Amino acid sequence: MDWSDILPILIGLLAVVGLPMALRRRRKGGADKVDELYQHLQGMGIKVSTLGGSPDQEKVKAKRLGVRKSVGVIKIRDKNIDTIDVIGVANQYGVKYFLDFITSSSSLTGKENRKKTIMTKRRRSPLWGEIIDIGWKGDDFLAQKLEFDYRLKDKLLQASPDILNGDIQIFPEPKHRYTRIRTIYFLPTPTLFDAIDTISKHTKQSW
Repeated sequence: MDWSDILPILIGLLAVVGLPMALRRRRKGGADKVDELYQHLQGMGIKVSTLGGSPDQEKVKAKRLGVRKSVGVIKIRDKNIDTIDVIGVANQYGVKYFLDFITSSSSLTGKENRKKTIMTKRRRSPLWGEIIDIGWKGDDFLAQKLEFDYRLKDKLLQASPDILNGDIQIFPEPKHRYTRIRTIYFLPTPTLFDAIDTISKHTKQSW
């Protein structure tokens, strides 16, 4: 038996052993992430409350099958953002966390033609270096509104490199009448939270 035969077996064993361990870590680590974010937002003066370990299934519905699961939801008051759903994605290598910023939009009903929209980045050099510009692609109308909001662009360019190197993805959910703005898990500065809230406002006006 050579390495070409052994390697698939080792990968299979890693998946069998690693995934259950990652799922266990997600149960504890997910609660810690939700509490950490809750305390951080509260310290920023944002009015928050928790909805427990799972969102309102009819209103905020993260995919809960397989390795992706909502680990907790934070309700936001007096903002365009309605809730933040903390998502844990487990695989044999560990757990990654994401944030879904949820915005209700009753006008989305029947608009299945709306497209996913993502943030694009232009660097000083093609492969690496400082991010010097931000754009959007996907849904033409929403992308144009975001492109022309220069205050939003300035706020995003002030964000930490970790956030900018990740993605901001906007998913229309017409069936459930809300929009998801997805980012990696992070503790936002007031400026960056305001930027996400501004994106949320644009989704309400555009969709």
